[in-house]
Amino acid sequence: MSHRNEATAALKALSVATDACRECPLGEPATQSVFGEGPVGAVLMVVGEQPGDKEDLVGRPFVGPAGKLFDRAVAELGWSREKLYVTNAVKHFKYELRGKRRIHKTPGQREAEACRHWLESEMELVQPRAFIALGGTAARSLLGRPVAVMKERGQWHEDAAGRRVLVTLHPSALLRGDPEQREAAWEAWLKDLRVASELMKKTAAAKAAKRAAPATRPVRAPRRARTTAPA
Repeated sequence: MSHRNEATAALKALSVATDACRECPLGEPATQSVFGEGPVGAVLMVVGEQPGDKEDLVGRPFVGPAGKLFDRAVAELGWSREKLYVTNAVKHFKYELRGKRRIHKTPGQREAEACRHWLESEMELVQPRAFIALGGTAARSLLGRPVAVMKERGQWHEDAAGRRVLVTLHPSALLRGDPEQREAAWEAWLKDLRVASELMKKTAAAKAAKRAAPATRPVRAPRRARTTAPA
């Protein structure tokens, strides 16, 4: 079995394991865990905060309103979601009930730390070139320190292992913002993401050049002439 197939199988096993996880209180009331999805070896791993109401019900990351906004950005940038690995720092939906509605609550540091080893396992198996942290919870989980998102957005940072992390807003922040400022916020968010777009272009160009390069055959040493011993 190839490394890629082994890593894909390991990710599936981790997905099952997170569903049974009770290392913090979030697992019990949630419908299910929501694990990451995408290819092993993706150039970018995109990390959000936690599943929302729709994600909790469907079992996939970024399929709710914020996910639709993310997909719009992916299309605008010319990326392909199928080539990204998308996940969350926290694997279960944290919420409070208001009548029949489940209202999102920001996960605390305890919940994020409890899920940290799941995220680390994803990082090791997928082995992306870089990461995008959507929001403060994701940024702290990736960088291991508190992050002032508005001050540190749109630029590369490095974690303790030297891995590159681009910090920006979570798309839900755009949905909650002032409607009159929404278009400006959208353009600013795209500007942040375009920093990662340059990495995507360079990687694609390098792969294309590698495919176009003629295959080289190993040079063999000349065969030594056989000598005949004198009679």
